[in-house]
Amino acid sequence: MKKSTRSLNSTLFLLMITILLFIAMYVAGMILFGGSGFAKPQMFLNLFIDNAGLIVIAMGETLAMITAGIDISVGSVTALVCMVMANSMENHGVSAVTAVLMALGIGLAFGVVQGFLISYLDIQPFIVTLAGLYFGRGMTAVVNTEQIAIKNKTFLAWANAKIYMPFGSYSGKGKFHPAYIYPTVVIALVVVLLIILMMKYTKFGRAIYAIGGNSSSALMMGINVRRVKFLTYLLDGFLAGLGGFLFCLNSCSGFVEQAKGLEMDAISASVIGGTLLSGGVGLPIGTLFGVLIKGTIASLITTQGTLSSWWVRIVLSALLMFFIVLQAIFAKMSMKKK
Repeated sequence: MKKSTRSLNSTLFLLMITILLFIAMYVAGMILFGGSGFAKPQMFLNLFIDNAGLIVIAMGETLAMITAGIDISVGSVTALVCMVMANSMENHGVSAVTAVLMALGIGLAFGVVQGFLISYLDIQPFIVTLAGLYFGRGMTAVVNTEQIAIKNKTFLAWANAKIYMPFGSYSGKGKFHPAYIYPTVVIALVVVLLIILMMKYTKFGRAIYAIGGNSSSALMMGINVRRVKFLTYLLDGFLAGLGGFLFCLNSCSGFVEQAKGLEMDAISASVIGGTLLSGGVGLPIGTLFGVLIKGTIASLITTQGTLSSWWVRIVLSALLMFFIVLQAIFAKMSMKKK
């Protein structure tokens, strides 16, 4: 009981650091770049609009990492989903609804194959998903090597549909401009809520935590470790497909180099959000704030105007190292108290 309480306290402490860091960074941006529009409500909502796909993908990544696994194929899955959707709609006349079903099917296919290899054949998740990364990127080029812009009217209507908020900002001439979001944000937040509820209140969610904490103990408790791991990677694959669809709604195109490095963004968001690399610990709400921190860094650097976009990666890597060191410190403290 004491061990679980210490684990919970350290998890909540990491979550609080993540939330406070996000607030501090955003407030600093409002102070430094308030004149450039950073203080406007729309700038805050843009964090969700620009990262809706990443939020969903990072949720799946978090589930895999809680089981003490990892999935580095999600960027390639996203690229493949976008290319297949673009190619099927523009070159083969497939409807937007059918293209979405194809996207989800691709994600599920990756989840089934990778989940089976990891859970039932006991192959290391890194090796399996590394193969998935190369396969997905290669298949993207097989589908088409050219950039394809999506012009399907139904798809573009989805992509451009705005949901206006009851708040906003005034222009210099005193005209009111309501803030807005896109349906992608609603889908992403619904996914976050469902994952939070699943992990907190369902038997399956508790089993994921138990397996990540100690798979041998979980097995002795009567948990079907292989089945839970398989279903976790199946859900991870589905979320990668759904996230790829949301990513495609933002870009409205497909090309081979799309979403390159997205898997690292998902992993870093999970770690910054408090998910332990060793498994057994992690909160979906923390991952959401991890994504928002990444988005805030990108917004700050873009608004600043003179720094290279590579500074997003540099700052993110520094934060990642900081949180990994924190996790190591908590692990050492936990070992000493045993």
